[in-house]
Amino acid sequence: MKVLGIETSCDETGVAIYDSEQGLLAHALHSQIPLHAKFGGVVPELASRDHIRKVIPLMQQVLDKANLEKSAIEGVAYVAGPGLIGALLVGASIGRSFGWALGVPTIGVHHMEAHLLAPMLEENPPEFPFVALLVSGGHTLLVKVDGIGQYKVLGESVDDAVGEAFDKTAKLLGLPYPGGPALAKLAEQGDVKRFHFPRPMTDRPGLDFSFSGIKTFAVNTVMEAGKDEQTQADIAAAFQEAVVDTLVIKCRRALEKTKINRLVIAGGVSANSKLRESLTALLEKRQGKIYYPRVEFCTDNGAMIAYTGCQRLMAGEQDELEIMARARWSLNDLQPITGSI
Repeated sequence: MKVLGIETSCDETGVAIYDSEQGLLAHALHSQIPLHAKFGGVVPELASRDHIRKVIPLMQQVLDKANLEKSAIEGVAYVAGPGLIGALLVGASIGRSFGWALGVPTIGVHHMEAHLLAPMLEENPPEFPFVALLVSGGHTLLVKVDGIGQYKVLGESVDDAVGEAFDKTAKLLGLPYPGGPALAKLAEQGDVKRFHFPRPMTDRPGLDFSFSGIKTFAVNTVMEAGKDEQTQADIAAAFQEAVVDTLVIKCRRALEKTKINRLVIAGGVSANSKLRESLTALLEKRQGKIYYPRVEFCTDNGAMIAYTGCQRLMAGEQDELEIMARARWSLNDLQPITGSI
């Protein structure tokens, strides 16, 4: 089954074609970073307008890359949430209309489920069950995954998501948007031992996260130590070390609790090299396995939407004619499926 996937949940427009037999045929991504950089963050209305301009040209681009006519598409998947409601409605409207015009089944895909399943696009995908750490600008989740749609949320952030904490701390340090990658790069030049940041919620049992306090600690540290070039690097290094340590501690607890030794990390922050190194060391020590998508599929992309939509369409799911988009949508609301991986 050849499925066209559309991603428009925030500030990246992604389109891809996934074939259930041949795998990923083509994908294309347009980033809105230059558009939002001068504002220091995503402007929802501008994001929506840019998606409108880019989705259809990207659809034609991936069709050309895959050497396919529109008539070859057998299903359409679009991201239906969670995300910015205006941006979601762009992809949902275009995707649902395209599916209706072709007379093929169409389905709205859960954004975080798609991130969770992104490692399935790699040559050596994980086997079920596994524990997934989903880390992005809007979400921080630990999930036990027994199959597609069979999810149990083990822990989540009670305030800021980890990506949000990275971005806000980067902005505090005067770094350009997007802040997370800029902070990680600056941290390479810093002395990680000069400042000691707290590891929030690690001194108590449980798997929930909190990152608002560590952000406040960064504010206080800057006020006391100043923002000269080396101090900025040292603060960035200490901040990143504390966040990574916190995530590693929680992942270890989740693996011990579930007695599973396979860990998936996905979402934009999963591209952070320090996090990958630390979690890889954890799994090696436990004689387990770690899985993550290639860097280009860590951030929002159409490939993960096409793959996830393909699995659900092949299981017999499809949307009715109404256009569905949800700014908030729990993983626990999804139905389990059985089908090919």
